[in-house]
Amino acid sequence: MRVLRSALFAAGFVAATALLVVLLSPALFGPPRAARRAGAVWGHATIFLLRILAGIRHEIHGPLPPSGCIVAAKHQSAWETLALAALLPDPVYVVKQELLSIPGIGLYLRRAGQIAVDRQGGASALRRMVQEAKAALETGAQVVVFPEGTRVAPGERHPYHPGIAALYRETGAVVAPAALNSGRHWSRRGFRMSPGRIRLEFLELIPPGMDRRAFMACLEERIEEACQDMEVGGGVHDGGRWGKVVP
Repeated sequence: MRVLRSALFAAGFVAATALLVVLLSPALFGPPRAARRAGAVWGHATIFLLRILAGIRHEIHGPLPPSGCIVAAKHQSAWETLALAALLPDPVYVVKQELLSIPGIGLYLRRAGQIAVDRQGGASALRRMVQEAKAALETGAQVVVFPEGTRVAPGERHPYHPGIAALYRETGAVVAPAALNSGRHWSRRGFRMSPGRIRLEFLELIPPGMDRRAFMACLEERIEEACQDMEVGGGVHDGGRWGKVVP
């Protein structure tokens, strides 16, 4: 049954994506926020397909991050890339430059003002990322960053990249850590699905002004401890404090 559901979702996701690339194309001629709203439609469509085809729902704990903040999220699957586009009011992602070359999708990423980073670009790429993030934050957008820089299997952790510290220091923005267990239900690579409920938790905000070492330690500790709690307790920790359940 899981294999069938995975295949059905993969087919539905590809078909829906191709259709939306065409239907939402007028957004490419509007302001960047219009293209980001097109991304939100894609995110909602994916959430719907996950529910009806793969048997995957989600629940959210904690208030949504405020405008003009940095969202630093755990990255386990494609789910958070798509779902955060639907769940956050106006997200701008820090993405690898290679994504801009994806046919169709790359056009939307460019028009939406997503922050593309050349991972081989060194200091100049870092400066450009900070400048673009500042500009996005000034409009009230949330800048979404995956600090580990890649998808990580549940229960595992990778080093947190220094780019998040540069953003925190140079922008002076509040950072909203986010923990999740999406990799339990959507595989890190491909479309291997497992029915159940993805849990997303927005953690206590980190105010500006911490030194680099303290900030990095605080960010990693909060995210990794919350993710570990999800692994150990099935997502119910601190007395069962999960909040909104999305049907």
